[in-house]
Amino acid sequence: MLSTKFSGEVIRRNKHLGLLEYKFLLKAIVSSGIGEQTYAPRMVFDGREACPTYEDGILEMEEFFHDSIDKVLKRNKISPSEIDVLVVNISMLACMPSLAARIINYYKMREDIKVYNITGMGCSASLISINAIQSVFKNEKNKVALMVTSESLSPNWYTGNDRSMILANCLFRSGGCAILLTNKLSLKNKAMFKLKQLVRVHHGAKDESYDSCVQREDNQGKIGFHLDKTLPKAATRALVDNLKQIAPLILPIRELLRYAIAIFVRKMNWGSTKGGPKPMINFKTGVDHICLHTGGKAVIDGVGANLNLTEYDLEPARMTLHRFGNTSASSLWYVLGYMEAKRRLKKGDKVLMLSFGAGFKCNSCLWEVLRDLDNGNVWKDCIDNYPPNTLVNPFLEKFGWLHDEDPDTFNVPDDYVIP
Repeated sequence: MLSTKFSGEVIRRNKHLGLLEYKFLLKAIVSSGIGEQTYAPRMVFDGREACPTYEDGILEMEEFFHDSIDKVLKRNKISPSEIDVLVVNISMLACMPSLAARIINYYKMREDIKVYNITGMGCSASLISINAIQSVFKNEKNKVALMVTSESLSPNWYTGNDRSMILANCLFRSGGCAILLTNKLSLKNKAMFKLKQLVRVHHGAKDESYDSCVQREDNQGKIGFHLDKTLPKAATRALVDNLKQIAPLILPIRELLRYAIAIFVRKMNWGSTKGGPKPMINFKTGVDHICLHTGGKAVIDGVGANLNLTEYDLEPARMTLHRFGNTSASSLWYVLGYMEAKRRLKKGDKVLMLSFGAGFKCNSCLWEVLRDLDNGNVWKDCIDNYPPNTLVNPFLEKFGWLHDEDPDTFNVPDDYVIP
């Protein structure tokens, strides 16, 4: 796990960083909402993040594949030969044979299995994978699909000093999820959720949105993931456009009419509405839970403000960010797991998932809970500790002295021991 002390050691190993970069990283990680129990690739703990190998990326993925797929198949008493559709989404690692082919080979799956190996879709890839499976299910009945989602950080750990690219090291962490989906009636009693709606929005035609998160080389030729200052604006635009499409599909008519009338009254400047607060649509009239991608504290705060959500609504996303960090496309399932572990999900409840991804994309879907859920999951060993009394991490306490240092005289002695 990435403790405060070990994170300091990783940062210190990067010889391209100076006092200004240290101060920037300190400010970023103190306000990140991420705790000390997140996970990183094995090569970081081996001290090789500056020189990862191809095999590091493959090993990182295979360890996750074997553990998560074994568990989901065993728990549901389904053999690999029963899988009809396999969808694997790992955005930042492409190999040959594909990662999907490696899974098929390891589990000796059938020759007629339908396979989709998705890359480059970023944090929104989970719902894209769900959409691909949904398309197959529309045309073929009695099928079982396995969706595997994760991210390979081993070949993508940034070791330069570009601030817009260092930020990714503060946010992204290792994690993943394997999920079974089916339209097989004989498995209906095992199902936990039913997919009701799915909407995808892509703003790739807008240059500002397209450039807001991009994998690229810095001035020193080091590859990293650039997060631009335009990212919050791009995310807001994509979110608004997505909600415009999904709202009529999931909200009651009375709420849609109320909102339409409020907007009309505001435009006509009737009554005392001039200069008043902008009318907001209430998604809680048709949704019981919001499952939000843990893109970062700013993302959670922004969506919460735009949808007028309470801290109770945002708690699953905040706690997931604190415990696991941003695990890219798999983060949605950690958030959903938190709701399950806290026994929030009751039969008939509606869960709205919202995710963002490079491109720029915003995807959403609505699930219906089919039975009361309280199964053990990835949260079982720590759920009683959440929410904690404070989400403040100890970075400022241990490294706050950096703010008092002078750039002209700053020097870290070789024998300095990180507290």
